[in-house]
Amino acid sequence: MPAPKDKKKFLLWAYPSTLELVKNNYRKDKCKSQSEFIERAIQYYVGHVTADEDTSYLPNAFLSNMKSIVAESDNKHSKMLFKLSVEIAIMQNLIAATNDIDPLSLERLRGECVEEVKRLNGRFSFEDAFDWQKE
Repeated sequence: MPAPKDKKKFLLWAYPSTLELVKNNYRKDKCKSQSEFIERAIQYYVGHVTADEDTSYLPNAFLSNMKSIVAESDNKHSKMLFKLSVEIAIMQNLIAATNDIDPLSLERLRGECVEEVKRLNGRFSFEDAFDWQKE
């Protein structure tokens, strides 16, 4: 196998356990060879060691991490909001089908509900509605 262009071969002393880690993990990082894995590991570690000198490494790693966390959180919230919207739509249709509410009363109730939810900082429970209706 010909030597890659602009690369140099050198002697590396490593514990068998370290070489086993490389052998077992280089494909997980989508590396084509164990050498590529070791080179990436060295570059990553140097970035970590020099992070206090080179502020570009840490922000990029941090930003990448934060983007993936936010994306996953956004995905979970979107799924939960969808499920909640379906349940609310079912409840609204059941109530609308079983009650005769005039448009003016509905609009007045909407305004009162907005004020009550604001007052409770969005934490409005069924018990709150029950107590409110009993007043």
